[in-house]
Amino acid sequence: MLLSLWTNLRRAAWNAFLHNVFTNSKAAAYSAILSLFPAVLVGTTLLAMSPETDTLSDIRSAFYDVLPPDTMALVQSYFQMDRARSVHLIWSATAVAIFAASGFMLSIMEGFRRAYRLPRGTWNFWRERVVAFGLIPITLVPMLFATLLIIFGHQIERWMIDNAGHEFRLYVLFLWRMVRWVIAMFTSVALLAVIYHFGTPKTQNWRRVVPGALLATATWFLITLLYGLYVTRFADYSVVYGSLGAAVATLVWLYMVSISILVGAEFNAQIFPLAGSQALSSANDEENAFTSGKNADRVTAEQQSLRVK
Repeated sequence: MLLSLWTNLRRAAWNAFLHNVFTNSKAAAYSAILSLFPAVLVGTTLLAMSPETDTLSDIRSAFYDVLPPDTMALVQSYFQMDRARSVHLIWSATAVAIFAASGFMLSIMEGFRRAYRLPRGTWNFWRERVVAFGLIPITLVPMLFATLLIIFGHQIERWMIDNAGHEFRLYVLFLWRMVRWVIAMFTSVALLAVIYHFGTPKTQNWRRVVPGALLATATWFLITLLYGLYVTRFADYSVVYGSLGAAVATLVWLYMVSISILVGAEFNAQIFPLAGSQALSSANDEENAFTSGKNADRVTAEQQSLRVK
């Protein structure tokens, strides 16, 4: 079981390299950073209208859990509601966020096409963009669920602490925090599964996209944790990039997250390849790419040895 898992992971990583995952991830990260901050601007403005005064503080705490420190430094400014924001600014930010998000979807959808070894033109120009725009509201459903959990999670936590015995409060608090993390991971898996399911030209069964969603979620959380420690304790992007240091750190983080999403798609394609001779022959050719150079050198050496004899 573990050996098979390791083999599939190795093959998925190699196929991702062959399919230019780094190039697609750069394009996806660029679009993602153009979408992230306008979306945060719109979201914080709408949440500021909520009568619940603790809403923004709860959202801010959730961002601290999932974003690297330098990125959080940029996001923090959007929670400062000292001045009103015009309606035109909100509409403009919404339009920028939507178009940039569609660019992100198109970049990773191109990675999905390469992962499943589908020919170009499987989707025509307009259909591909309709799907990309359609994925934006679809992915908002699990994100809305996560937001509601954050908003009401603080109230549930307070109620549980008030109604628990003094000696059990610490255990109740720990258990509830674990439940919130599990729900956050489940939301991430659901979000990625939706993208994998609808973002592939030949729609896959839901069961066939879950393994990649689990892998991408695990690497996503691990990357965020390790990169946060790296930025906090070792790296200082402001030394090289000055005032752009936090933006560059955010771009690097989004780049690594995009890689994890595309590797997850390669993992799905490795475990559940599409039926067809083209996909199977391509898979065999790429699998033999590891050893083709070595075998060619060995044959050449044997021929030279025979000539000498």
